[in-house]
Amino acid sequence: MSNSRKVRVSRRHFIAGATAAGTLGLPAIVGAQAAVVKVGVIHPVTGFVAYNGQQGRLGATMAVEDVNKAGGIKAMGGAKLEALLGDSQSKVEVGVSEVEKMNEAGVAAYIGCFQSPVGIAASQAASKYNTPFLIDVGASDLLVSRGLKNVFRLKPGFGACVDQGIAALGALNEAAGKPAKAAVIVHESGEFGTGTAKLLAGKLPSVGIEGKELIGHDNPTRNFDNVALRIRSMAPDLVIMSNYQNEYVLLARTLYQQKVNLAGLFSVLGGGFNYKFVKELPDVAQYMMDTNHWFNPKSDKAQALKKRVEAGGALFTFEVYLAYSTVMLLADALERAGSADKEKLIAALNASTFNAELLPYGPTKFVNGQNQGGRAAIMQALKGDIEVIAPADVASAKAVFPRPKFG
Repeated sequence: MSNSRKVRVSRRHFIAGATAAGTLGLPAIVGAQAAVVKVGVIHPVTGFVAYNGQQGRLGATMAVEDVNKAGGIKAMGGAKLEALLGDSQSKVEVGVSEVEKMNEAGVAAYIGCFQSPVGIAASQAASKYNTPFLIDVGASDLLVSRGLKNVFRLKPGFGACVDQGIAALGALNEAAGKPAKAAVIVHESGEFGTGTAKLLAGKLPSVGIEGKELIGHDNPTRNFDNVALRIRSMAPDLVIMSNYQNEYVLLARTLYQQKVNLAGLFSVLGGGFNYKFVKELPDVAQYMMDTNHWFNPKSDKAQALKKRVEAGGALFTFEVYLAYSTVMLLADALERAGSADKEKLIAALNASTFNAELLPYGPTKFVNGQNQGGRAAIMQALKGDIEVIAPADVASAKAVFPRPKFG
């Protein structure tokens, strides 16, 4: 794939087949054009998390299209955003290579990269050129704790998500008469899963729940039978999961098939808790809960974008609206900077009070690159749909906890 090729994005063309690795070439617009602002968009659109990467690319390209349709960056004379699409292939070294290629093509900023290890390495590479790197999806707090001045993350990381998830779990357990006293944590063995699991194990005692064991697994893992048997033998009240799409779904399905009775199946940043899972395996997903990034169900703009995405044949997963919102954050910073100059753009991001209208956030405020206004939501799969059960101001349903036992 040539990442230096200019790309004008169209959701229609994207849905039709641009999810494969590669860039989109659309006809040039006739007539004089304002300057363009090149944006590097890096996601794993091939490899074991290709679905997630394709969803992130979809959200980013839809946002670019919307910015351009609305007149571009008005403070820059109507400059259009121009996406350069990169495929990390779920490999750290490829993500870094994409950064280098896009730097040669003159990008003003990067958006990416879904996976924390790729994002950590890619943003480090971008720091050599002082190029802003906006994390759309990437849970590790290492992304924003290295002192890099070019890295910004709109969403909360796994530290904040664990705190919010544990507090919500504790409140649910208390309200139900404390049926959950012990938990087993199952996590993927990379930076994301391991870091999240350690935080979870440290926080569970604060709400009166014992962490019995941490069980790590490789990516990919194609069989969880032994893990399910091990869990059954320990008889925990909860299984808490932190892993990517395929393993998340496979573990949940295996526990369901083996009829492992639990008060709850809970996750923090569960990579597979999305509409795809809930609609394809509604019986498996029923009553599962996740603390994760979610759109504000009371936002008219979020609901309108959801309809657009679904009309194009895709699902409104968190990768879509996080990438969309991150591009909009960048566009807002470009407007206020009035320039694609990297120093001015970084200063504009640091001073941002962007309103992420699709998300249940407050005004954006960056401290060391991390937005302090972001918060996760706690969701539950109910009757083939996903409902927000906390925070209360954006909740769309009441939680069912503990879950009914298998007969």
